[in-house]
Amino acid sequence: LKSQTAPPFLPAAVMASTGNVGAPKDGSIRGLEIPPMDGKSLRIGLVAARWNPSVCDALLDGCKASLKACGLSDADIIVERVAGCYEVPFGCQTLLASGTVDGVIGMGCLIKGETMHFEYICEAVTQGMMRLNLDFQKPVVYGILTVLTEQQALARAGLTADGHNHGKDWGMTVVESCLLKKKYPAAR
Repeated sequence: LKSQTAPPFLPAAVMASTGNVGAPKDGSIRGLEIPPMDGKSLRIGLVAARWNPSVCDALLDGCKASLKACGLSDADIIVERVAGCYEVPFGCQTLLASGTVDGVIGMGCLIKGETMHFEYICEAVTQGMMRLNLDFQKPVVYGILTVLTEQQALARAGLTADGHNHGKDWGMTVVESCLLKKKYPAAR
């Protein structure tokens, strides 16, 4: 694994608090090395489904903690709740259209059941989130867990002993993407 180096402009407190949240553990090649980032200049929208509340609440908490570790204040983190994953793209679109956010994260949890409903909703939400990325030309992070079992959902929300809260990764990802966009302001 590469050694973690931080850009020189980051305050020491931000560097110390962010850590390497998504770094692979136990020798695995899976995961994402995320360097510390300074997101103090950003305003981020979070749209979270209320369906599967224990999982979605944990993901939302992990995401907010990550954003705060990057220097965002509570006032710069806008949280909106929607009924389920199908409504997440509309919630993200509403925040993006308001012009008040630099990027958004849409989060929820879809658990496979006995019918095709899971496949239809997964496809619709995935296509909707990608369309928002392209139409608004702002970072839209796909924070939808698509899992086969409740146990998989709990692990990916960090609610099991061996789990990891993916909300933390999504928070870092949106900051990284927004900073990239600010670096190239004329990029369309």
